[in-house]
Amino acid sequence: MKFVFDLDGTICFKGQPLSEGITNALESCIKNGHEIIFASARPIRDLLPVLPETMRKFSMVGGNGAFVARNGETLEVTAFEAEIVKEIQNIISAFQLPYLIDGDWDYAYTGSEAHPIYQNLDPLKLAKKVALQDLKDIVKIVLFPGEHLNEILVELKKLPISLYEHASENIVDMSPNGIDKWNGLMKLGIAEGDFIAFGNDANDASMFVKAKDSVCVGEHKVRELASLQVPSDETAVIDMLDALSEKYK
Repeated sequence: MKFVFDLDGTICFKGQPLSEGITNALESCIKNGHEIIFASARPIRDLLPVLPETMRKFSMVGGNGAFVARNGETLEVTAFEAEIVKEIQNIISAFQLPYLIDGDWDYAYTGSEAHPIYQNLDPLKLAKKVALQDLKDIVKIVLFPGEHLNEILVELKKLPISLYEHASENIVDMSPNGIDKWNGLMKLGIAEGDFIAFGNDANDASMFVKAKDSVCVGEHKVRELASLQVPSDETAVIDMLDALSEKYK
């Protein structure tokens, strides 16, 4: 069986690398004959540093589906259409919004260095921070809406994009139209009902509804789409992983 894991808030916490306990549970799952796949909102660049080196060539989906990688090689990167980028830039200008905008590897960032997202940004210094106009392709966009959240959502929902609101971090996360984690998993050749999914947020919904079993970590509304739920607690996640690993052995 294939086991697909979101990272932040699911199997890694507070931006820290996978713990020894989680890593051991994943290795035990592999020993039971299962395949491990990672599916994160992070671009591949920021996904790699939280993984043990032994797992950095596993199949993975980054940027909520915009990046797809296998065996350490990026197979596909899906960028926004130029017209959509212009529309989003107009919204940024109108509301004077800080942002994190990812190209296929480098990034542009104007947000606060105190924001948690900054702490997870290119920790291995693999990329360059550049001006927005210097990014060739725009693959993922995060806006910091502040007090203008509702107004910004009204404007963004007019656009053909994949849009996620993360209220706990007060950010709005965007990917190109039709791009989500399930879309990325399909590009890896994964079939509906052929995997177990672990996640904790709205961007995990697309894979929850296609999984054989889906585990919501915590109390997010996406739990309504999951077949199973555990508290946002590392021990509970490990226990559930061990149980499912044995069940589908």
